Amino acid sequence: MLSYRHAFHAGNHADVLKHFVLIELLRYFNRKEKPWWYVDTHAGAGCYALDSEQAGKNAEFSGGIGRLWQRDDLPDAMRPYLDALAQFNPHGRLTFYPGSPALAMTQLREQDRMRLFELHPADVALLGQTFARDVQRVQVRKADGFSALRGLLPPPSRRVVVLIDPPYEVKEDYRRAVDTVADAIKRFPAGTYVVWYPLLARTEARQLPERLADLGAENWLDVRLAVKKPPRDGFGMFGSGLYIVNPPWVLPQTLEAVMPWLAGVMGEDGEGGFDLEHHIE
Repeated sequence: MLSYRHAFHAGNHADVLKHFVLIELLRYFNRKEKPWWYVDTHAGAGCYALDSEQAGKNAEFSGGIGRLWQRDDLPDAMRPYLDALAQFNPHGRLTFYPGSPALAMTQLREQDRMRLFELHPADVALLGQTFARDVQRVQVRKADGFSALRGLLPPPSRRVVVLIDPPYEVKEDYRRAVDTVADAIKRFPAGTYVVWYPLLARTEARQLPERLADLGAENWLDVRLAVKKPPRDGFGMFGSGLYIVNPPWVLPQTLEAVMPWLAGVMGEDGEGGFDLEHHIE
């Protein structure tokens, strides 16, 4: 099913959580000179114009990054994320929102590599254009990222951050996300695997973090940001979460400092909240 286009949702509250954490992960990997790989199983188009018809249809960015842009009370830990965004908006006006691959590129060094997968024909074409000048470090493929990941593990560098961020338009995505992480852990137990998931009333969404926990990874972190209370009618996304296998040991402390503030800023009518659980040895 190829109807999903992330341009309609670029810069929303889910992107804020996902991309703030992604920057933190890659900054941690950059503490060592040894190269790393970044793999994105559902990479999208790469970068999004917020004044486009798609982004403007619901203007979801106004309740997401729009609430953070140019604030003067940012927690210190959030500044690298906003600094990365500023590279795409050098004149100070929030015009573009970079997707996960473009944000990862802000942390990429000469020795690091990116492998990006996307199936939507229009989005993969745009993604290829975005990275056309850096084909030595970045490879873009029109492929099913769930399946393609298998051929990349273990990576030559033995250091990898994998973002698994499907649209969850079909129930099958929930099962495939779990199966993909299970297979990845078997192929390369030391990898860092990040699964984004929506907060929805539907059974598959509620069970996803539990099913990921059942995989038995020794080190994991589960963080959730709710921007409103679950809707009474059971329809609609009210937040999102990230389940991370092998997170950096410093990440829980960072999130404990940032999430109360972020939930307050992102919450609609004072209904924001968060949950954070982890086990890191």
